Amino acid sequence: QVQLVESGGGLVQPGGSLRLSCAVSGDTWEYYAIAWVRQAPGKEREEVSCISSTDNTYYTGSVKGRFTISRDNAKNTVYLQMNSLTPEDPAVYSCAAGRPTVQAMCAMTKYDYWGQGTQVTVSS
Repeated sequence: QVQLVESGGGLVQPGGSLRLSCAVSGDTWEYYAIAWVRQAPGKEREEVSCISSTDNTYYTGSVKGRFTISRDNAKNTVYLQMNSLTPEDPAVYSCAAGRPTVQAMCAMTKYDYWGQGTQVTVSS
């Protein structure tokens, strides 16, 4: 079993930054890949970024160069640093843990454990 709790969401102006945290607990969680996904009202869930147990990373095209995913196994935390936020970024951001292949790191069918999510709002 793996438990995940997100934090760090909030209101930010366009062009601003937020850092989301995903606190992870459970046996051998460091062997799991962690994904950040988001879902805005009326839109489908979108895989934002994923990081493997060996620090391979993936980013969806719309966030490349703006978002950075990282993991600190000593602190049991995975971060999503989000810079240059735009009005297209607001959503509920959730983290998930799973055991996908590196070649399909963001295959959500391989993610078994989910957090509750944290709201990100971008508005002036």
